[in-house]
Amino acid sequence: MKIYEFAQAPNCRRVRMFLAEKGIKMEYVHVDIGKGENLAEDYRRRDPNAKVPVLELDDGSHIAESVAIQRYFEEMHPEPPLFGRDAKEKALVEMWTRRGDFNMMFNVGMCFQHTTGFFSDRMRVFPEFGEESGKKAVQFFSVLDQHLEENRYLVGDYFSVADIGMLCSLDFGKAVKLRPDPAQYPNLVRWREELNARPSASA
Repeated sequence: MKIYEFAQAPNCRRVRMFLAEKGIKMEYVHVDIGKGENLAEDYRRRDPNAKVPVLELDDGSHIAESVAIQRYFEEMHPEPPLFGRDAKEKALVEMWTRRGDFNMMFNVGMCFQHTTGFFSDRMRVFPEFGEESGKKAVQFFSVLDQHLEENRYLVGDYFSVADIGMLCSLDFGKAVKLRPDPAQYPNLVRWREELNARPSASA
C-alpha cells in the first residue's frame, strides 16, 4: 500500500495528518506536480483527474480524493474516530468539511492557481478571479472566528477530520499571503495554533 503525493499540497497534508492521528504508517511516493509528472499517461491511469493524493491498495486498485482516502482508513481503523461518534456529530463533521472545502480550500486554491503562475504553463489563468477568490477566503475568516469564540474545535469540543481539512486549507493560504490577523481574528488564530501544536500537524 502506498500514497502518491506532492507533500506541499494541502490535500496531501490533510491525509498525512489524518493518518498520523490514527497512528498509521504509510509509504509515500513523490509526484512532482510542478514538473507535470501527474499529467503523464501512467499517472492518469491511477486518477483520470491527474490530482494528488492517490492511494494505491495492495490489490493494485486506486482511491483518489483526500476525503475518500480518509474515509477508507476510518473504516479500516475506526479508532480514534475522526468522522464523528454519533449521528449528530457525523452530520456536523460533514457540514464543516464541506464548508471548509467550498469556502476555504476552493478559494485559496483558485487564488494560488490564478495569481502565482505555478500552473501558467498548462492552464489559462485569470488573475482578477484569483484575487477575488482570495478575498472570499478572507471573508470566511470572520465566520470561523465567530464560531470558534464558543467552540474549541469546529464541532464543539470534538477534534475531527473537519478541523484537519480546515487547518490545511488555512495554512496553505500563506502561499498567497492570506493569513488571519491575531488582533482581528483571535479565536481563529488560537484554534490554528492549538492544532499546529499537535504532533500530527508536522507529519
